[in-house]
Amino acid sequence: MELIINIALVIGTFLGMEFMAWFMHKYIMHGFLWVLHKDHHQPEKGWFERNDAFFVFYAVISTGLIMLWSEGFFDYGFAIGLGILLYGIAYFAVHDVFIHQRLNWFKRTDNIYFRAIRKAHKVHHKHLGKEEGECFGMLLVPMKYFKEAAKSNR
Repeated sequence: MELIINIALVIGTFLGMEFMAWFMHKYIMHGFLWVLHKDHHQPEKGWFERNDAFFVFYAVISTGLIMLWSEGFFDYGFAIGLGILLYGIAYFAVHDVFIHQRLNWFKRTDNIYFRAIRKAHKVHHKHLGKEEGECFGMLLVPMKYFKEAAKSNR
């Protein structure tokens, strides 16, 4: 039973992180921490961005939860920390590698899901300022982008 609870926590945390990413992106990154996120919309020279600080923030939370579990202070720290870690890996792979191509691994795809994600993110980045943004999520995007992706494949 404990294994099932831990698996459910990993999956639930991973899914919950999509909402957390949307919330943080819309209200924090495009809000009072715009100073850290701005260079992501208005690129500056260099490979690293101040925006990368958000990865560090979640890495510290994930690591902290796993450490609490390893020291016997929080029974579910490993499962929750692992869920955050797995979401971070997925976010990095989709956002930094696939969409922004910070690493030249994936250039093209015929997959409708990935084309829809790329289109939604492109719409998000058409706004250079912190106001008037749209499409703040990462792995879940509005259905209209799937429809556009399906049409563009014909």
